[in-house]
Amino acid sequence: MAEFHLDHGDTKDKKREELKGRVLTLSNLVDYADGTVASRMVINRKCGSVTVFSFDENEGLSEHTAPFDALVTILDGECEVWVAGKTFPMKTGETIVFPAGVPHALSAVTRFKMSLVMIKEMPETKS
Repeated sequence: MAEFHLDHGDTKDKKREELKGRVLTLSNLVDYADGTVASRMVINRKCGSVTVFSFDENEGLSEHTAPFDALVTILDGECEVWVAGKTFPMKTGETIVFPAGVPHALSAVTRFKMSLVMIKEMPETKS
């Protein structure tokens, strides 16, 4: 399974700014890369993020948990997703929610692209 790292530096911030106020096709924001996983962050805020990923065939993300719910939509291709030990085949146009704290993983059946929307819970403020 591929490892990936998201760059949160100034250059990436400028590239994200270029996306604002434009009509976008999310699947066009990241290209496939042989033998690896590629990503492009579209929005990155304290309250959450939107990232587009591409996975080469047979690549994936090993089982892990996240502290927040995540919404995954398949933009192109096919993959298998595992959530709490259950397997779900997914294809273009389908969406799944990864619950916070629940183990999940995914693997490419064909090359595929997905969007990941992570909404982080903000602490309540006292009035």
